[in-house]
Amino acid sequence: MNRFDIFNGDADGICALHQLRLAYPADAVLITGTKREVALLQHARAQHGDSVTVLDISLDTNRDALAVLLERGVNIEYFDHHFPGVIPGNALLTAHIDTSPDMCTGLIVDRHLHGRHKPWAVVAAYGDNLHRVAHQVATECAMSLADEQMLRELGIAINYNAYGDSRADLIVDPAAMYRAIQPFWSPLEFIASTGVLREIETRRMEDIELALGLATVQRLAAGTLHVLPDTAWAHRVRGEFANLIARRDPRRAHAVLTLRGDNRYVASVRAPLERPQGADVLCRKFGGNGRVAAAGIDGLDPRRLDEFIAAFSIAFSPHSIAAGE
Repeated sequence: MNRFDIFNGDADGICALHQLRLAYPADAVLITGTKREVALLQHARAQHGDSVTVLDISLDTNRDALAVLLERGVNIEYFDHHFPGVIPGNALLTAHIDTSPDMCTGLIVDRHLHGRHKPWAVVAAYGDNLHRVAHQVATECAMSLADEQMLRELGIAINYNAYGDSRADLIVDPAAMYRAIQPFWSPLEFIASTGVLREIETRRMEDIELALGLATVQRLAAGTLHVLPDTAWAHRVRGEFANLIARRDPRRAHAVLTLRGDNRYVASVRAPLERPQGADVLCRKFGGNGRVAAAGIDGLDPRRLDEFIAAFSIAFSPHSIAAGE
């Protein structure tokens, strides 16, 4: 029997898999990519009797590939917090899916494992911009504030490393990042063992400064729209920049757009942190996906930009959010 571990290359996906494999070691083929590379199940060459574990990848986006694997007789265990659509009723599929706005895949795995490797769930939650929840989990661990701060920085760094429109934009390949983390039970031990986090943090701060200085900003009634150029640093910083401005202005929604080579936009959308819902619904209207608090669009036609702005304003108006529209 062959095993395949398919996971998002961000902090949540990596830390979710790491928790699971610390508890249940397995030699598996790794399939991952940038944060935006979510159509990954199609790359699994699994056959009857094989086992596939999926973490932090949208079921809805991978529906066709999932159906093919199930038809082949592949056993699949699925951990995720993104919009799934209708979950197939199949005895070969075990789904652990929770789309609550204060949930990430690392926390779902932590719950599944009854807290056996909770510090890595703290890293996952901080990486997914769930700072309040991450602090709560760190408190449950009786973690010192200094150690918690180190785990926060680790989550942000691993997550930042996954942002980019291609692997060429990334600082470290996500599979290599997972392999580097794999030997360590403690995230603090991993931090002490490596210098790559310092390299990522230096690059992250440089990219944020560029974004703060060069973004074109449009202020809307419901939030802000930031447009960045078609450069590697902008591709990397888009999601992190969206998280930053969301934390700075938690009452409003925010969208960060970058141009790509074909003149389409890639968008990162953040619902107001104080009312974290609606991002996934908005992005699905334009061919994107995500979770209720944070979602994205991979190829927004520039001819639909005005339509997107209008839909953004409607989606995140206080009336729409209160009504659950």
